[in-house]
Amino acid sequence: MLLATVIWGSSYLFMKSGLESLQELNLVAFRFSIAFIAAAVIFHRRLFRMDLKALGAGTIMGTALFAAFVLITYGVQQTTTSQAGFLISLAVIFVPILSTILHRRMPDTRLMISIIVAVAGLGLLTLQHELSLHTGDVLCILAALTYAIYILIAGKYIPKHDPLTLGTIQLGVAALWGIGATFLFESPRLPNSPESWVAILGLGVLCSGLGYILQTLAQRHASPTRTSLIFSLEPLFAAAFAFSFQGESLTLQGYTGAALMLIGVLITEIKSWDVRFWRRKRATLSTELGEQGATGV
Repeated sequence: MLLATVIWGSSYLFMKSGLESLQELNLVAFRFSIAFIAAAVIFHRRLFRMDLKALGAGTIMGTALFAAFVLITYGVQQTTTSQAGFLISLAVIFVPILSTILHRRMPDTRLMISIIVAVAGLGLLTLQHELSLHTGDVLCILAALTYAIYILIAGKYIPKHDPLTLGTIQLGVAALWGIGATFLFESPRLPNSPESWVAILGLGVLCSGLGYILQTLAQRHASPTRTSLIFSLEPLFAAAFAFSFQGESLTLQGYTGAALMLIGVLITEIKSWDVRFWRRKRATLSTELGEQGATGV
């Protein structure tokens, strides 16, 4: 999941270049179409063996994924980049809230603390101006909510089906939605420069193809809440890529926020924070020492 998040952090550079020659829905259609073609070539045998249940699950996942990307694209256009980055990353809050509502079970205290710390870091990293709510802000909030729903849907279906098959199907469904939308609402065109083609291929093969295949593989072994928390690091990696390739640097506030985001993830990921983990280790060690003493070792 962390590798997928690093890859998605690079998507902002590719999108900036790609949007110089393509409209928003056109760009979404291209990136998911290329991603699906690449995944289908590699995993075509799995697609031939899929059943109707897997097709239905992948269709639902792909539809939610496309909806989130449409809201993100139009939301970013109508608000500042800093506010959009923070508001879209609110998925890290929406996931445990929705999970609590659906399962009627509160997340554990350690996870709640890590969420609070990570969100505080997101705010420091991305909010550089006064926060005020406009149309673009509302769209970004809806995008975060939609992406949280997508994460929960993926968490439901991935354990029941082959993740590589689901990952490929969802890319194809998102591509179909994108193609239909761009023909209905835009004037489809091809990229008009080598830089745009590089951007489109980067978005399609790396950010969409490899990124979402990695996500479906990884989310089989993690809860939706933990998944959303790790994905909240995306603005941090986006800032790192901007610094490396565009010379952009963070303020002291930004570096503080980045540090808090890392701490938030570490709180939930490092088992040494869990007292129960150490109790189990001590119990295991005591048992092993007892067995060694009994055998005279």
